[in-house]
Amino acid sequence: MSVRENIASNLLTVISNISSPDIIKATRQPFLLDELSDKQYPAVIVQTSEENRDDSELGSGAKTRHGTIDFLILGFVKGSDSNIDTKRNELITAIETAIETDITRNSNALDTEVVQVETDEGSLFPIGGIRMTIRCMYEYQSGTP
Repeated sequence: MSVRENIASNLLTVISNISSPDIIKATRQPFLLDELSDKQYPAVIVQTSEENRDDSELGSGAKTRHGTIDFLILGFVKGSDSNIDTKRNELITAIETAIETDITRNSNALDTEVVQVETDEGSLFPIGGIRMTIRCMYEYQSGTP
C-alpha cells in the first residue's frame, strides 16, 4: 500500500475506535443519511481530499518528496433541540483528541493537525453535522506516494 493509503486507513481505524461518544458507523464510503437508522449514530466518513507535493532533493537519483494531504472528516450525530450542538461539540472533541494520540499515523506521517472545523449550523436538524479538515505531512520516494 502507498503511504497516503496507510495514513487514510490509520485515520479510519483511530476514528472507528472512539468510544466516547461511541462511533457506530465509520467508513471511507459515502452514504445517504436517510438510510441510517437512529442506532447508527454517530456516523463518520473519512475521505481523502487535496494534496500538495514538492521535492526535498534535487538532482539525479531517487528523490525524496514531501506531501501535504488533507482528509475530510464528515461526522453526523442525532439529537433533540436541547442537545444537538452539545453532541456535535462532543464528536469534534473526541475526533481531535483521538487524532492527536499519534500524529505520525503509525510512523507514516511527519505530522498531523486539525486545520478547520465547521458545523451544519442546524441545517440538517434533527441531525447535526460536522466537517473537519485533517492535514497530514509525509515524505516518500518519488513514484511511490
